[in-house]
Amino acid sequence: MTDAAELTRLTKELLAAHPPASTDRLDFLKARFDAGLAWVHYPEGLGGLGAPRTLQAVVDAELAAAGAPDNDPRRIGIGLGMAAPTILGFGTEEQKRKFLRPLWVGEEVWCQLFSEPGAGSDLAALGTRAVRSDGGDWIVNGQKVWTSSAHLARWAILIARTDPDVPKHKGITYFLCDMTDPGVEVRPLRQITGEAEFNEVFLTDVRIPDAHRLGEVGDGWRVAQTTLNNERVAIGGMRIPREGGMIGPVAEAWRERPELRTHDLHQRLLKLWVEAEVARLTGERTRQQLVAGQPGPEGAGLKLSFARLNQEISGLEVELLGEEGLLYEDWTMRRPELVDFVGRDAGYRYLRAKGNSIEGGTSEVLLNIVAERVLGLPSEPRTDKDVAWKDLAR
Repeated sequence: MTDAAELTRLTKELLAAHPPASTDRLDFLKARFDAGLAWVHYPEGLGGLGAPRTLQAVVDAELAAAGAPDNDPRRIGIGLGMAAPTILGFGTEEQKRKFLRPLWVGEEVWCQLFSEPGAGSDLAALGTRAVRSDGGDWIVNGQKVWTSSAHLARWAILIARTDPDVPKHKGITYFLCDMTDPGVEVRPLRQITGEAEFNEVFLTDVRIPDAHRLGEVGDGWRVAQTTLNNERVAIGGMRIPREGGMIGPVAEAWRERPELRTHDLHQRLLKLWVEAEVARLTGERTRQQLVAGQPGPEGAGLKLSFARLNQEISGLEVELLGEEGLLYEDWTMRRPELVDFVGRDAGYRYLRAKGNSIEGGTSEVLLNIVAERVLGLPSEPRTDKDVAWKDLAR
């Protein structure tokens, strides 16, 4: 079993062989992956050493102290937090070796082709079709929406309907789609912030080889649950320091600008500060529990808390700043590489936080997941669960 001392030794050997100050950033990241220090809990040869997940912090601390580059995790968050654990869980050995290294070092950005105009909250109702050709490839036609980073992505995780004659959850298959293939069209969706970090994606006779199918035919919903559970932890359970995230700018403004303070705002800030700290510590506890395996439905609670807190904190910040809080720096249409809550102004945070209760699963759907799968409450009546997808009203 690899222990902390062994990981420290291996990290120092990496730094000695590839000094960060004189080594190309990408070359260093590739060497780190090959040394098994990318994600230490992954298997050997796939960026890890089969070590306990908690020991990743040992490696990260050594590398940070040495000024080593990271892989810009915010830019490639969908690949790291959603695609990678799904590929690890369901991919063939060939798929794991092909995709995981360029994904982790950031050579290839990933996006998520799940939601559709008629299948957002009810994702299993999706209508994008994948039909097997005579040559064995899959021909995909349909439309996806709310796709973060599609304008930057080389690869996408995609779910499509392969059997319309069975109930909606059973006729879905999971694919890895090359975003540069003919028939993939990405169009920007301009948001309330003025930017277009989201996109809609049109798929017209896109040919996906069967070698890029993840899991068994018709088992895509089970595979997608791994993606979705990891997504909710990735969104709601990010590792941040105390007063990190949205609460940080509000607390800083409170300390530095006493002329803005009122008793009411003080009471609200205290309440939200405590709740933000509780959420942060709960996220840390959840990450430690991941040592035992993949995340479960508990991640839905983290994501629920994340959305509510971001919206309440950003609203408090706008009120605290008064007229200044109504200002907005730039409405220019841009297609950013990442979402930067902390590095922007209060107006941006307020507007962008409105999407937190939609993206990664709506709060209403997540409340059902918590009720049914965490608390064990009775399920809501579902009249369509045994009806073939083709017979559903649309």
